Amino acid sequence: MKRSTLKLSSIATAVALVSVMASCQNKENTSTTAKKSESATVTSAEKIVYVNSDSLLTKYQYFKDLKTKLDAKSKTAQSDLASKQQAFQREVAQYQQQQNTLPADQRASTEERLARKQQELQAYSQNAGAALQNEQATEQEKLYDKVAEYLKTYAKSKGFKMVLTYSKGNSAILFADETLDVTSEVIVGLNEAYKTDKK
Repeated sequence: MKRSTLKLSSIATAVALVSVMASCQNKENTSTTAKKSESATVTSAEKIVYVNSDSLLTKYQYFKDLKTKLDAKSKTAQSDLASKQQAFQREVAQYQQQQNTLPADQRASTEERLARKQQELQAYSQNAGAALQNEQATEQEKLYDKVAEYLKTYAKSKGFKMVLTYSKGNSAILFADETLDVTSEVIVGLNEAYKTDKK
C-alpha cells in the first residue's frame, strides 16, 4: 500500500516537473517568437491596418437603415403580441366573472377553448421571435459580406496585406498606432458604395 502511494506521488512529482519545464520552454519560445514577429511587424507595419468596428457601425448608412428597419419590425411584432395577449386576458377575466353561473359542460368547453388559445398565443410568440431572430441573422450576414467584400477591394487597391478589426472591450488588439486606423476612409467608401447600390 505504501509502495503504491510512493510510486504515485513520485509519478505526480515527475509529471509536475515535466510540465513546469515545458511551460518554461514555451515561455522562452514565445519570447523569441515575439521578438521575431516584432521585427517583422516593424519592417512591414504599413501593410497592416485596422478598422474600428464601433465607429464603422454607427456611421455606416446601410447599418443605420438596417437597424431602423429591424427595430420597426420588432416594435410591430411586440405591439401585435401585446394586443393579442390583452384580448386573451379580457376573455379570461370575462370567463372568471361568469364561471359560477355557467353549467358544468359549458364551463369545461370554455376552459378547453381558453387553454387552446393560450397555447396558440405561446406558439405565435415563439414563432414571431424565431422569425425575427432569423431575419436579424440573415441581415447581419449580408452586412458582414458587404463590409468584407469592400475591404477586400480596398486593401488590394492600397497594397495592404491585412485589415484587422478593433472593438472596445472585445478585441484582440490591445494597442495600435493611430496612423494604422483607416476607419474614416473605409466609412466614406462604404457609404459611397451604398448610395450607388440604392440608385
